[in-house]
Amino acid sequence: MRYIIYGAGGIGGVIGGRLFHHSHNVVLICRGEQLTTIQRQGLTLKTPTDTFYLPIRAVGHPLELSLTSNDVVILTMKSQDTEMALRDLERAGGSEVLVICCQNGVDNERMAARRFSRVYGMVVWVPATYLEPGIVLNHATPIGGILDAGCYPQGVDALITQVTADLTAAGFSAKPDPHIMRWKYTKLLSNLYNALQAICDLDARGGDFARAVRQEALACYRAAGIEFLPEEEIRQRVRAEIKLTDIEGHPRTGGSTWQSLVRGLSSIEADFLNGEIVLLGKLHGVPTPYNRLLQKVANQVARTGKPPGSMTVEDLQRMVTESGVGHT
Repeated sequence: MRYIIYGAGGIGGVIGGRLFHHSHNVVLICRGEQLTTIQRQGLTLKTPTDTFYLPIRAVGHPLELSLTSNDVVILTMKSQDTEMALRDLERAGGSEVLVICCQNGVDNERMAARRFSRVYGMVVWVPATYLEPGIVLNHATPIGGILDAGCYPQGVDALITQVTADLTAAGFSAKPDPHIMRWKYTKLLSNLYNALQAICDLDARGGDFARAVRQEALACYRAAGIEFLPEEEIRQRVRAEIKLTDIEGHPRTGGSTWQSLVRGLSSIEADFLNGEIVLLGKLHGVPTPYNRLLQKVANQVARTGKPPGSMTVEDLQRMVTESGVGHT
């Protein structure tokens, strides 16, 4: 089996790097300085206990690969880049390519299932950082993170059982889960705060604002009949298996949206996180002013190149209050 990691930033670099270090056949697909740096000097993977210099192959497009039935493509790009990536992947390998959506949000599987016959969902709980080309950080011990997976929309099969076994052997906790989307909807609840962190910076305390964001999401889930795992069950699993730990010279920073702003990217995935709740609210008659505001402001911050911390939680609350909506 060959693993093709499509979108090798923080998450993809950590997954691909650990699989490669454990002797799996791995190819990264990435772009820009990340691509040229890895092609020139390999990928550097740093953990709290080790630094690995990995001579891993990297290409810039799926057409540079001769895809076969032995390939498994793990999507790790941000959701706003998924549709274009899927088009390129289908062009390169046809509709029988095996696709695993190792991404936040719940829309990537839907996008992939329109084009590919075998699609899998994978929940992502991997504390990873990518701020410098060619270097990815994995701030976790004793394992690198949690990567449970299953068939989309439900079920497990021999392929995903093998993939999760390989990931577990490579230093993750990965279990086959026949109801993986329940996990992913629970993870979405925590990802709703990504935009808040990116707008207000790392030390921002969400307070009532953050609680309102979550309550909107839960109201949408109830209205839509969406099943999800109890959040406390997830927290217990994470606490039992993973310890967040600094890497010497590289303290743990913000999440993926925060990192995108620090790197100066003009697009972020708020449309597929907070925007998912806004969409559910429209479909099921649930007001979502807090998630709508986060989606709008986070996108504005990205487009205008502002750094994290450009606004406060109080600023955001005032904007909601002035809109005449208030708490929902």
